[in-house]
Amino acid sequence: MPATRVIDIGLVNNMPDAALDATERQFRTLLSASAGDLDVRLTLYSLPEVPRTDFGRRQVGQYASLDDLWDRRHDGLIVTGTEPQADALTDEPYWGSLARLLEWADRSTYSTILSCLAAHAGILHLDGIARRPLGDKRFGVFECVRVCDHPLTDAAPGTLPMPHSRWNDIPEEALLACGYRVLTRSDEAGVDTFVKQRTSLFVFFQGHPEYDAVTLLLEYRRDVARYLRGERDTYPPTPRGYFDDETERRLAALRERALQDRGEVLLSDFPTADAAVRVANNWRPGGEQVYRNWLGYIAAAKMAQLGAA
Repeated sequence: MPATRVIDIGLVNNMPDAALDATERQFRTLLSASAGDLDVRLTLYSLPEVPRTDFGRRQVGQYASLDDLWDRRHDGLIVTGTEPQADALTDEPYWGSLARLLEWADRSTYSTILSCLAAHAGILHLDGIARRPLGDKRFGVFECVRVCDHPLTDAAPGTLPMPHSRWNDIPEEALLACGYRVLTRSDEAGVDTFVKQRTSLFVFFQGHPEYDAVTLLLEYRRDVARYLRGERDTYPPTPRGYFDDETERRLAALRERALQDRGEVLLSDFPTADAAVRVANNWRPGGEQVYRNWLGYIAAAKMAQLGAA
């Protein structure tokens, strides 16, 4: 296969230990479905300062070392988010490595995707734009509308459903003032996807096109479990635009019982199996199209550079 059809992608997987394998599988699946006739080759990394249990350290111990990254190139890079530990991103233990990674990505990739918390960190480091805390978690599947033409959204539908799960938001006016282009947004969820062309094309997702159909379900169950164990003060909101009426009814009944008599024993009544067969991944077609366009952009940029060499 010609070198221009081989696309070398680095995935920096910073997710919590319990989500490491699922996140790797989700991105592998999405890239494979979007690759077409491209040969996409994936190398895994993780920021070494992300807090890990022994289990997590064994998992990321199978990845390539971030130290090996600094003296090489990747055609593209994907950086995931992680659960925040500090109020300020600059106080996170991995901030120094993440800032260095962003500088490396700008000079050593054709394009870089920053997902969720990594997107917030990217705009803070690159342009000093601070995220804003939300009153409650922005959680669910939101209808996002294409608001400008860009190669990344070519052939994508005018409206793309997209799952979101975050505690912070980004002021759109600050993005525009610093030269970012908003590609998709939602009236309910705000900015969804946006880009900025530097030496590398930086692509920022507040949403999660890589998610499986059941990802929001399992995250909601985790949050309910934390409430039942007394690890959070308030009962979590159900994800918006996601469950059918029957599942919503059962979850509302569980919530009423939990508010009256909190206890982890109630978790056995969470309808995980029944709900899992009733949720649909209606964001995958749009997500695949955007990722197909992203890989195509990288392939074209690589061909142009190699042809000029």
